Parts: sequence; structure tokens; C-alpha cells
Amino acid sequence: MVECWVIIIIIILVSLSGLFSGLTLGLLGLDKTELERKIKLGDKKAKKVYSVRKRGNLLLCTLLLGNVAVNSAIALFLGSIANGVFAGVIATGLIVIFGEIIPQATVSRYALTVGAKTVWIVKGLIFILYPICWPIAKVLDKILGEEMPTIWSRHELEEIIRLHEDSSKSSIDSDEEKIILGALSFSKKNVEDVMTPRIVVFSLEVDAILTEEILKNIKDSGFTRIPIYKKKIDNLVGILYSKDLVGVKKGAKVKDIYRTNLLEVTNKKNLDSVLNQFIKERIHLAIVFNRYKEFVGIITMEDIIEEILRKEIVDEDDRVVDLQKVARKKVKKKISKKK
Repeated sequence: MVECWVIIIIIILVSLSGLFSGLTLGLLGLDKTELERKIKLGDKKAKKVYSVRKRGNLLLCTLLLGNVAVNSAIALFLGSIANGVFAGVIATGLIVIFGEIIPQATVSRYALTVGAKTVWIVKGLIFILYPICWPIAKVLDKILGEEMPTIWSRHELEEIIRLHEDSSKSSIDSDEEKIILGALSFSKKNVEDVMTPRIVVFSLEVDAILTEEILKNIKDSGFTRIPIYKKKIDNLVGILYSKDLVGVKKGAKVKDIYRTNLLEVTNKKNLDSVLNQFIKERIHLAIVFNRYKEFVGIITMEDIIEEILRKEIVDEDDRVVDLQKVARKKVKKKISKKK
């Protein structure tokens, strides 16, 4: 009869050993920053777990002390019904298999769910062992400092997004993946990576007269904003908006219609900075100059959005999809003619 009660107690102790061991790995494996993010999104499980996880060293000391105490008790009770060597072997086997391997392998996969359901046990254990564990945890806090939040680098975030899109359990689709990856990477690129090169820019001289041929060329170009220069192309003075040509008769002068709100950027400027300028200045086109103050091209808000979306935006008026490709061909032709 006594041995039966001892076996029941040993089973309970092994179960507690497994619980403490599993929770040590599972709960401390949960990142505080991730739990805080889940709480903001309304995750009730995360809120329960965070109540004990927020003080990591106190939780660690409590679970380890509880686990050591339970394992010692297992050895003592086994020693009362078996001889020393045999009891040691059985105690080691029970603790390793049922108190360590199985619970840690299980709880590590379902840490949030198991932690939320057993948080009342952990809180009770913290309350009981508080006088012993609090001083130890306090010393660790002072020596080690607060836990550092997990901060992902841009490349790590990109890999996380790719992994999520590839997973059948993820709600992220391929279009969302492109947009997110584009948003993460576009700030690393500069203006010259996406601008329309000078060689294919359609522009007009400020003193030009809007003849029927010029009006037809403007219409055929499909551009809604046309750079205006004075005497030479490097001396840009404004932008002609095609919408301002509505109702304008042939024979009108460009200088009477164009606008002088000109935004200038350098070819090495980052795209995120240019996008902010576009939004702030309420302008959708910028003139691009190099460090020698030479006009090298134009960039539009559409160019930057295309880089974020990783897709060419083509409307009904576009005659060419990729102007950079056309520019490269023209440059090659010029080079071949010189040769």
C-alpha cells in the first residue's frame, strides 16, 4: 500500500518535472518583443504569458529551482522503494525521458498555448519561491541588464517575407511579397537607377511656338509633364503640363503656358528622400543633375512607385514601357556610329 502511494507521488513529481523543464525552454524561448506585438494585435494567450515572461530572470530562477527540487524529490522517493544504484538508474531514466526530452520537445512547439493554460501554476510557484528567487533574479538583472529586444536587419526581414510567402500556412501572397520587398529595398537605390535618361527625354525650348507639328509630337509622346529649357537643355526653367494645353490654339508660345515650379535632385540621391520631397512639395516630376550640374534625366513619382511595386505601370497613353531600355539602345547606336 505504501509503495503504491510512493509510485503515485513519483508519477506526479515526474509530471511536474516535465512541466517545469518544458516551460523553462518554451516560455523563455518566447521573445518579449514578439509577445508585446501580439498583445497589441489582441492575442489573449500572449497577454497571459507576458504577465510571467516580462521578468525573465525571475521566471528562470523559479522554474529551475522548482525543477531541481522536484528532481531531488524523485530520487528520494525512488530510494525508499529500491536500492541506491537501481533507484539512481530509474530516476535518471525517468527525468531524462519524461522530465526533459518529451516535455521540451512538445512545449517548444506549442509554447504559447501551453504557457497560457499553465500560467496559473507558474504564478503560484513564483509566489511560493519568491523570497528565494527574487534576490537571485535581482542580482542577475543588475549584472546582465534588461533583455535586448529582437531587431531584424533589412536582409533578415526580406528572408522572413520570402519564407512566409513560400509557406502554405501564410496569408501573404506573391503580389504582397513583391510590394513588401520593394518597400524594403527601394530606399537603398538612388535616382540614377530608375530615372528616365536624358537621351530619351522629350523637352521643349521656352521660346518655342506651339505649331501643329509640336502639338502632335506632344500628343504622340504620351507624356503629361514636359521639361522646358532655355537655349540649351542643361538650362531647364520649368515644366509644361499637357493638361494646360487644353483649349490652347496653335501659334501660342510655350513661355506663356509653362510653370516654373521645378524640383531638382542629384542622380545619387536616395529614392526614399526623393519620394518624401515629391509628397512635401506636391510635385510629381523632378529634374536630375549630376555633380557637374549637367542635366542627365528626369524622375517621376511613378518611377519610384514602380520600384516599390516591382512592376511597370503602363497607362493608355504610354507609348514605351521601359524608357531606360530605349535609352540604352540609343547609346549603343551612337557608339556604333562613332566607330
